[in-house]
Amino acid sequence: MKFLVFLGSVRDSTPPKPARLGERVAEACLSCLQGRYREHQFELVDALDYSLGTVFKPHFAYAKSQMPADLDSLAEKIKQSDGYIMVSPEYNHSMSLALSHLLNHFGSSLFSYKPSAIVTYSAGQWGGMRAAVAMRTFLSELGCLSVSSMIHIPKAQDVFAADGAIQEPQDQDSWFDYFTQTFNQLMWWAEATHQQRQLLDPLSMGRTFKRSPSERNAP
Repeated sequence: MKFLVFLGSVRDSTPPKPARLGERVAEACLSCLQGRYREHQFELVDALDYSLGTVFKPHFAYAKSQMPADLDSLAEKIKQSDGYIMVSPEYNHSMSLALSHLLNHFGSSLFSYKPSAIVTYSAGQWGGMRAAVAMRTFLSELGCLSVSSMIHIPKAQDVFAADGAIQEPQDQDSWFDYFTQTFNQLMWWAEATHQQRQLLDPLSMGRTFKRSPSERNAP
């Protein structure tokens, strides 16, 4: 199966240090996933790599001749994936605006009927858990319901080196075992939904909102 790991932070400045704490967390997640689930494919999607402009325009609103290539490529990757890992810091007790802004460019029909896993982090003691509460609602509306287990990493700058390696090598198994509690749930649900999509296209069961919100109105 195919999975996307979304890094939902575009902050690249100091103070505070380090500038891109989320990059360490995402790399650690990838290391765990690629090491423990070798039969599957994982790809990092870094919000910093996408220039989305100042005027919001969703992917499906572009004419084909005007479609930004990077946006269209990401839409296809989302469509082809079986699940998602959402990595976010906590800003004002909520998820990263950069993550929600990137995800909002794509209709829920690309994400729907697939699972997601929530990974949050912070430089302080709470590990971004308050952001995770907000993310559950957001991801549910997007259609990629989050699994019940979540990953919270407090003082992430003390846990991970710049390349995502565990600062204390003897702690790697403990951290990866903790990650695996969540990732195992993600794999189980991804396999279940993958198999069911082969039997029945879920988008054939109802209308998809593509042009107007009225497409989903009650009679």
